[in-house]
Amino acid sequence: MGSQVTLLDVAERAGVSLATASRVVNGSEREVGASFRERVLAAAAELGYTANTFAQAMARGRSDVVGLLLPDIRDPYLSVIAAAATSVVQPSGELMLGTTMHSPGQELRYVTTMRARQARGLIVVGSRTTDAAHTRELTRAIAGFVASGGRVAVIGQDKLEADTVLPQNRAGARDLVSALAEQGHRTFAVLAGPKNLLTARDRLDGFVDGLGKRGIRAAVVVHGEFNRDGGYRAMSELLARKTLPGCVFAVNDVMAIGAMAAVRDRGLRVPDDVAIAGFDDIPTLRDVAPSLSTVRLPLEDMGRAAAQMVVDEPSAPNRRVLRVKGEVVLRESTALDKGKAPSR
Repeated sequence: MGSQVTLLDVAERAGVSLATASRVVNGSEREVGASFRERVLAAAAELGYTANTFAQAMARGRSDVVGLLLPDIRDPYLSVIAAAATSVVQPSGELMLGTTMHSPGQELRYVTTMRARQARGLIVVGSRTTDAAHTRELTRAIAGFVASGGRVAVIGQDKLEADTVLPQNRAGARDLVSALAEQGHRTFAVLAGPKNLLTARDRLDGFVDGLGKRGIRAAVVVHGEFNRDGGYRAMSELLARKTLPGCVFAVNDVMAIGAMAAVRDRGLRVPDDVAIAGFDDIPTLRDVAPSLSTVRLPLEDMGRAAAQMVVDEPSAPNRRVLRVKGEVVLRESTALDKGKAPSR
């Protein structure tokens, strides 16, 4: 016998038909008698046969694979969510990770691939953009996946007509304004991320709205990439201006970390010379000094909730939207010396 054992080898060893062996190994809905089943499984074990997962999917009409689609696995926000989703999926199936590197075309291709592979479910994580045409295309692709029997959950904006875990980005940013104003901060800048990214835009809009409700003058806004280097460059641009605001809000934590590095490289100190706050409360912050004020999102809970949406049977025919509230966490990076009034 050759080195690669086939299902036909298993059938011959068990003394059953190829169809019977396939029904046992690949999980067909057609019942196979207990004695035949035991013979097939024993033969497979003796021969060291490994089942073909694609054949299993064809036999059952659906595989046990759940696709997880991320824009960038290097982002700590996304990696925490991915780990939590994996913990839910893997006890009963396999998780297949895909990263788009922010390519709309790759995002569409991944959904199409998961449908072709008869994946059980699909979790799409990450902000939508202002590209309305792509959003429509992706919505149609997801609808096709669902029509073929798959389940879909989204973490991000409620734009794709699927079950959604929806972070309350605007509300969290508004709450942060109130907390910073209570600390005594009066002048602000925002490192706002890309203009076409809805998460960045929502957090900017929420922060600006919060300033207006507090009667605080509008913040200086500097756009940049939604990552550490983007925060560094945006903060460097801000530091080159004649007037430095008292507090800078970066629309995510990795931008805030870059901003803090830019401040240090200019020979300045956080929060003595400028205060900095972020958004997300990623695990990386435990190693950041001074500790960063931020808006905490329950990232692990979000990942688990989305995975549960695709693993569980639906409790109702209507799609679900789970709104997730952020919690302001004030730390050293925005602390003011209580003995001095803010100078800016």
